[in-house]
Order: sequence, then C-alpha cells, then structure tokens
Amino acid sequence: MAKKPRTPPPPRKVQAPKQRHDSKGSDPERQKKILYGIAAAGLIGLIVALIVVFAGGKTKDASASDDKAVAAAMAAAGCTFVSKPVLPPKSKAASGFHADVPTLTTKVKWSTFPTSGGAHYGQYAIWGFYTDPVNPRQVGHNLEHGGVVLWWGPKTPSKTVDALRAIYDDSPNSMFGTPIDGLGTKVAISAWTGDPSRYYQDGYYGVGHLGTCTTWNDKTEAAFKKFRDAYRAHGPEGVPASANNPGS
Repeated sequence: MAKKPRTPPPPRKVQAPKQRHDSKGSDPERQKKILYGIAAAGLIGLIVALIVVFAGGKTKDASASDDKAVAAAMAAAGCTFVSKPVLPPKSKAASGFHADVPTLTTKVKWSTFPTSGGAHYGQYAIWGFYTDPVNPRQVGHNLEHGGVVLWWGPKTPSKTVDALRAIYDDSPNSMFGTPIDGLGTKVAISAWTGDPSRYYQDGYYGVGHLGTCTTWNDKTEAAFKKFRDAYRAHGPEGVPASANNPGS
C-alpha cells in the first residue's frame, strides 16, 4: 500500500541569475538579437496562456444552477453552504494575492473558514491527501488553480477521514485533502471559481464556495461529490484538472 503523504516539502528558494557585465561596450547587432528574443518570448508566453485557458474546458465561473444544486444537496445532508466573492487583494502589486502573503506566517484574512479563495502564498502545495496539516496560506494557491479541498478537524473520527480519503482516491486530479485546526469534529469542502478572462479586472476576483458538515453519512458523501463535480477545474486562472496530478 502506498504511503499517505504527510507534509509538503518547504518551498524551494529561487536563486536569481547572476549578472554579467560586457566590458566591450554595446553591440547594435547583439541588441537587435536580444530585442527579437524578448519579443519572441512574449509571444510564446501569450500562446501558452491561451492554451491553458482553452485547454481547461471549464474556464467560466460556476453557474447559479450549480450553486442551487450544491446548496440543495448540502441542505439535505444537514450541512451549511455559502458562496461569496473572495476578499480583494490589499496589495496593488501585479502579483496581488501573492504579495499579500510573502511568508507562510503572514497574518491573513479570508471571507470564509476554512479558506475558499483569496490571499495566498506564491507557491502552491504538492497535490495530495495529507495526514498532517498543510498551511492553508499555501493551499489557497491550489484553490486558485481549480482545486477542490477536503478539510477536517483534529477530532474528526478516523472513519470519516477514511471516507474523505475514499472520495479523494475515487478521482484525485485537482483534489486536495488536509486536516486543519479550528474545525473540531467537523468536515468541510471548499473551492474557488472564476472566469479567467475577467480575473483581476474591474474588481473581479472570483467566488469562494464552502460546505461544512457536523456528521458524515450517505447524504454527506453525495453532497461532497456534488460539490466536487460542480466546482472542480473552475479556478480563476483557468488551469485544467489534468494539470493538477497527485504528487505534482
């Protein structure tokens, strides 16, 4: 039996490239080549971005009918359910939400608990189902990439955690599982949806969705699966589910 992942490795430090100074002065031909290279890189970047958006298939925000269907399933299971816009970034920097969380200990405010979107760390956590808590500041980045996150409190019965694991194993792409302090015996599921073509434009940052349940039974399982199928791969960055493989 494969071992369950525990905690993700610490983020790798990015080493800036060393600068070289040309003592021979400027070379017009060399400068032209550099400019052509920059232009080509920009075009390639645009093409890659378009491929990500269109390859994802589910690139637009979840519909009102999705919300109604999930809300009905959650209500039938005796769970609470909310859908609300994520809090906008405080920073005016281009990196926005990433700039708001420069470290994994930065104080963060979200529109829901556990997080269903908004401010998050610049590097997402390795996709998987964890037995030790993963920092929610990092998991928020997985939500931005279209992930659906399964959460449970430290006092949640082991049978319930096993049931959550079964949902994960059933279809693990773009799925994430982690315990979190503050939920007690409860379980929760969250997602962040949005239209990539509007993301960061005119104050639009997508919508967070959160379902929270106090008990686990067949209706709860059905509600979680309904939630997963409605919101997975609808992230505001348009990343397809196929790009979020376990262990990647």
